[in-house]
Amino acid sequence: MTSSPETLAVVVKGWPRLSETFIAQELVALEKAGHSFAIWSLRHPTDTKRHPLHDQLQAPVRYLPEYLYQEPERTWRARDAVRALPGYAAAYRIWRADLRRDPTTNRIRRFGQACVLAHELPEGITGLYAHFLHTPASVTRYAAIIRGLPWGFSAHAKDIWTSQDWEISEKLDPAHYGADFGATCTAFGARHLRNASPDPDRIDLVYHGLDLTRFPDAPDRLWRQAHEPLHMLSVGRLVEKKGFDRLIAALALLPDDLDWHWTHIGGGGLRDLLQDMAADAGIADRITWKGACDQPEVVAAMRECDLFVLPSRIADDGDRDGLPNVLMEAASQRLPILSTPISAIPEFIDNGTHGTLAQDLPDTLATAITKIAAHPHDAAKMAEAALARLKSEFGMDPGIAQLSKRLKTMCQDP
Repeated sequence: MTSSPETLAVVVKGWPRLSETFIAQELVALEKAGHSFAIWSLRHPTDTKRHPLHDQLQAPVRYLPEYLYQEPERTWRARDAVRALPGYAAAYRIWRADLRRDPTTNRIRRFGQACVLAHELPEGITGLYAHFLHTPASVTRYAAIIRGLPWGFSAHAKDIWTSQDWEISEKLDPAHYGADFGATCTAFGARHLRNASPDPDRIDLVYHGLDLTRFPDAPDRLWRQAHEPLHMLSVGRLVEKKGFDRLIAALALLPDDLDWHWTHIGGGGLRDLLQDMAADAGIADRITWKGACDQPEVVAAMRECDLFVLPSRIADDGDRDGLPNVLMEAASQRLPILSTPISAIPEFIDNGTHGTLAQDLPDTLATAITKIAAHPHDAAKMAEAALARLKSEFGMDPGIAQLSKRLKTMCQDP
């Protein structure tokens, strides 16, 4: 438990999540910077493992009703209580306007969760902070209006690119009880949000960066020779935007004289489909599916392979990566990187300098892999450059300092 009274409520979609180490890293750092908060999670955990980083956090974790029908008494008790608060009428009016444009059960659930959050917040809370601009920010915004409190958010990737324009603009507009500030982890995302905001100065670019103290020093690699086997690794959820379907198609196009193996780490709903693709392509025996792993297991795998591959692409619904932290994690282990020029990935990797960026198409990915395999010295030089850039430009501390300043300003006593 935190040693001082909570002044901040941090709203997340689920806690803990193996795929969101950037949130855990940030919250541990904010706690060390003196912030006292509790985590309010909209969902219960589904991962069977957790990172050691999660165990470093001292903040209490509280779970809102994941589905309102599961906790009806708690939900109705909260709504009856908050209806007496001065901000309830405005929150209800805004929610009804949102519901007309988004008539979904999810939108109804957001308001019910917001009522519970507003009712159960300790009296000492002076601000709310949401991770992700879509569902968590909606719950946070409604609760903040009910309680008459300021709120802020961090936006990342899917929450920016799959949210409706009207919802983003209103969450950024003070006239609609928008956020006091918003942080986002890429310049690509920051430009989009600033263009949607009546006050662009409220939007900060805050790279997640990497807390290198959590990682072992980069190994002194014994670089492979061009004639030796190529062991590739990917880490990421098995979802459309990660592009693993196109990578499997690319692996099937690799020349017969290249001895290769690919290992995948991560969970996700497309696993059966992708495994069937690999079997149909006749390459299933060259692939290892390790499933979800904790961070020490991920780092160990990075230290044992020759090339990190993340074939990110834009999904049909517009979802896409921002700047995946896993690229920086790979760089921290002096691991050559192959990725795609999607979203903010070029903000960390200059093609041909810090790694290779290829179009997210099977033939171009296959060509890139073949070239990297044939020129290991060039891959080694780019890995060294990526590690140097990580250390000089993508440390965690500057972003935490900026975010901490914003939160302290937002939560200061009126």
